[in-house]
Amino acid sequence: MEASILDLRKNMKKVMSALDRNERVILTRRRRKMAVIMPAHETNTDKVKVADLAAFGMWESREDMQDVAAYVRKLRKPRSF
Repeated sequence: MEASILDLRKNMKKVMSALDRNERVILTRRRRKMAVIMPAHETNTDKVKVADLAAFGMWESREDMQDVAAYVRKLRKPRSF
């Protein structure tokens, strides 16, 4: 099923009944696909691990961030002009 933002506001019962029928609902805004709503019991067998994401560990080699607590204290320290 395809539903717009307006459909979510005005026809939520139709969207919920589609989910009850185990259908995925494609959410659109101005005819562009924005999201997919799927039933909660539908499992995704190929879950992505955080360690596999491109941004994970991108600051691993930075020397100034080895002690995270000290780095955060430095960031929160008041500035003097």
